[in-house]
Amino acid sequence: MENIKLIKASIKDIDTLQQIGRKTFFETFASSNTEADMKKYLDDHFNQEKLSLEVNHPESLFYIAWDEQNPVGYLKVNTGRAQTELQDDSSLEIERIYVLSSYHGKKVGQLLYEKALETALLLKKSAIWLGVWEENPRAIKFYTKNGFVAFDQHIFKMGDDEQIDIMMRKNLNITA
Repeated sequence: MENIKLIKASIKDIDTLQQIGRKTFFETFASSNTEADMKKYLDDHFNQEKLSLEVNHPESLFYIAWDEQNPVGYLKVNTGRAQTELQDDSSLEIERIYVLSSYHGKKVGQLLYEKALETALLLKKSAIWLGVWEENPRAIKFYTKNGFVAFDQHIFKMGDDEQIDIMMRKNLNITA
């Protein structure tokens, strides 16, 4: 979409990140989880304090996708100790690509992914990795199409429910 702009987020964007995060997470996962588990997860992970800590972390970057004045998605990437698992200095983690359901199929997710790839290349990372819920075939297909392969799995805690995330990785051709 030619009218989608990606803008690096800062602490002033906490309300926008919270709104998009809560809405997209609910749209994507509410039908597959209990109301109690959803409420707990949204309250624990998309509160102002937690998002402020994430945005202020020096090894995390957020980019918001804007359709004119409307936020329609965001990207969160991590390096170094900000990574949720691997904490490999040669890798970049895509922790979140969240897109409002009304923008699915409009290439917003692809734009956000390409920003993550660009960031990894600028930082001279040799790989990008992420975790994706095993019951999210749309996301698995998206990442597979973009060259990611499964390499492991881990437990993702959704409220009180333990779920399986597939860990996927894409090696990058970096020349020094």
